[in-house]
Amino acid sequence: MYQDLRQLYWWPGMKKDIALYVAKCLTCSKVKAEHQRPSGFLEQPEIPVWKWENLAMDFITKLPRTSSGYDSIWVINDRLTKSAHFLPIREDFKVEKLARIYIDEIVSRHGVPLNIISDRDARFTSRFWQSLQPALGTRLDLSTAYHPQTDGQTERTIQTLEDMLRACVIDFGGNWDSHLSLIEFSYNNSYHTSINMAPFEALYGRKCRSPICWNEIGEAQITGPELIQETSDKIIQIRDNIRVARSRQKSYADKRRKPLEFQVGDLVLLKVSPWKGVIRFGKKGKLSPRYVGPFKILERIGKVAYKLELPPSLGNVHPTFHISNLKKCLADENLHIPLDDVRIDETMHFVEKPVEIMDREVKQLKRSRIPIVKVRWESKRGPEFTWEREDQMKLKYPHLFAI
Repeated sequence: MYQDLRQLYWWPGMKKDIALYVAKCLTCSKVKAEHQRPSGFLEQPEIPVWKWENLAMDFITKLPRTSSGYDSIWVINDRLTKSAHFLPIREDFKVEKLARIYIDEIVSRHGVPLNIISDRDARFTSRFWQSLQPALGTRLDLSTAYHPQTDGQTERTIQTLEDMLRACVIDFGGNWDSHLSLIEFSYNNSYHTSINMAPFEALYGRKCRSPICWNEIGEAQITGPELIQETSDKIIQIRDNIRVARSRQKSYADKRRKPLEFQVGDLVLLKVSPWKGVIRFGKKGKLSPRYVGPFKILERIGKVAYKLELPPSLGNVHPTFHISNLKKCLADENLHIPLDDVRIDETMHFVEKPVEIMDREVKQLKRSRIPIVKVRWESKRGPEFTWEREDQMKLKYPHLFAI
């Protein structure tokens, strides 16, 4: 626009005025891709003071079902010593069953923690879990909506665990749950750069007696007051090592980020995923807007999170978001596009429902044949037709095949 206008017109501050005019276009703000660094510097949780007082936990789901019926793993790790427990569970376990496992495996071994960092899994946001932890004296620190990596330690532990599970299944075969105890032993005795020792040594103050390290336990080990002093010195050393590692990680992360702040009452756009709930062969799912809104900021939560005033159509979404998912809206406050034709689930994905099956075909590949169906989708923008895999559609929408 500037290049076109400068051929015929000029006024002081012309380029700035044109840029501001374009920035105030609500449609452009909602569909344009961001090519700037993510907003908000890295904010890290406080370094724990003692062992197993500050935990982080998450679930690994959709694993192959074992002969014992397990299809998920509950990963619980200590943020100070980096030691972890890998508990096999079933995805359909009730919260009461998980609470019993938590008390038997964690509380009985390490005591009641001060706080727990987790994402907003339905089990962690359930009324039972939310009432149980305060009753035990534990504070729950849940991640902001659509920003699961509040603490990347659990995600990194899960990545390592999945790699070890794949290696064991490839080399030894059998069910993955039969290798889980040895994987936990191996993980807790592996050197961690952030603490400059293995989690077992950080937790117990000595190296684990294993085929690699046959340390003798007996008269050579310190006892009494010396043991207490040695343990305290070890904790100070671990916290210093973590502080150095975190400072290094923050310096790396902040180089790729930019500072940004909003004020209460500002209008912002909210970034959402352009993908739909079902994997599409077509391309129409990509044409959904990248941002929705604008929404008013009600409150600032911490340094890098904000609470938004969401409409009733987004009532199933937690209203607090990380700043990296927000973009300042410069459009006129009176210009507000309703969300009647946009439906979003709790993970900020667009949702559209299929209406009927229009046609059937078989997609021929080199070594396989994939049945596909032509689906008509419910959309206020007009009729949409896409080809989907028949098995996936049967799994998600069995009522379409009932006739």
